[in-house]
Amino acid sequence: MGYINKRSVVPPTGKKIILRISLAALFAALISAGAFISIPIGPVPIVLQNLIALLAGLILGPFLGGAAVALFLLAGILNLPVFAGGTGGIARLLGPTGGYLAGYFIMAVAAGLIAGRPRKDRKKDSYPRMIIAIIAGLLIVYVPGVYWLKLKAGYDFAKAIGVGFVPFIIGDCIKAAAAICIIPRLRGAAADHLDT
Repeated sequence: MGYINKRSVVPPTGKKIILRISLAALFAALISAGAFISIPIGPVPIVLQNLIALLAGLILGPFLGGAAVALFLLAGILNLPVFAGGTGGIARLLGPTGGYLAGYFIMAVAAGLIAGRPRKDRKKDSYPRMIIAIIAGLLIVYVPGVYWLKLKAGYDFAKAIGVGFVPFIIGDCIKAAAAICIIPRLRGAAADHLDT
């Protein structure tokens, strides 16, 4: 008779489920709080929200990280002031910056998939894998973001890239460096509580 890995068949306890829901809600709140730290430089402001959404995927994994961003987006759709500049409403999702907001969800899921869910036996994640997850996550936001900006503002691709991507390169490099510095410790802490 073959060996059965008990960890793969034991469902999470009620406390673990409550903890996971609480962490997703916490990250949704942190992403929302990032709305009040923005620098308007044109149609797309510089914000911390993308860094926090990225951390949600890296720390909580693709499912919970994506759930946190989805909860943040739902709050915005319900007109709570969670989008950049303390605004909300479906009009923001349909406006020129809506592609970036949708990109946060894709970023959290993609970064979480690349990094993998934190596990106790993988506290020392390889730096190359984390760096790839961080860079890919930050870049993925610009695919729907720049495309939607082009459509809504009537720009050609060159202007959309010039307005919606180029001004953010330096800021994203700084955010990536910060994420690389803090993510190993945060993933280790998350593994202690999320790994079943």
